[in-house]
Amino acid sequence: MGNRGAIFFSGLLYSLGRVLVYVLLGYVISSGLFASGQISRFFQNYLNEALGPLLILLGMILLSLIGTEIGSVKLVGDGLQQKAAKRGVIWALPLGILFALSFCPVSAGLFFGALIPLTLKSGSALYLPGIYGVCTAIPVVIFAFLIAYGGEKLGKAYNNLSKIQVFVKSLTGAVLLIVGIYYSLVYIYGMTI
Repeated sequence: MGNRGAIFFSGLLYSLGRVLVYVLLGYVISSGLFASGQISRFFQNYLNEALGPLLILLGMILLSLIGTEIGSVKLVGDGLQQKAAKRGVIWALPLGILFALSFCPVSAGLFFGALIPLTLKSGSALYLPGIYGVCTAIPVVIFAFLIAYGGEKLGKAYNNLSKIQVFVKSLTGAVLLIVGIYYSLVYIYGMTI
């Protein structure tokens, strides 16, 4: 806690680990799906039809209209976190990598269910996963900065961020729900809107 630069640098390394995982996963999955002619044709023909119901499902999860108690994959135990804390700044990178691989149901649904199909549709295997990784890292960088340079104001910032998170989660869920309904009406039912 005494070294502000180390705290902030740890936050940046942790964030870099997360971004690397999402970009690498997005690239490998998308490239593999692009390489397969049948899968590529399937996505070209049916992606818009499948995307509508999937976005509706994800929107409903974010809005807590359906449960998220499916369980999550946990690759990082408390022991590894304690070792990382004792061994220093450089352990923030592998910790970020492992935490990025520990998908909760919502993040797994967003990444594999929405981001990968959108990545396939966009034709770029790096762009959207990179943006996703950076966006998931922003709160970590903000908190690393707050811890390093304003520890006494951390509690207040956390409370404000918690309120903002509820709003952003609800807004994201509503947008996904609306876009999913739109895609379903247009691509499944053939309506023009």
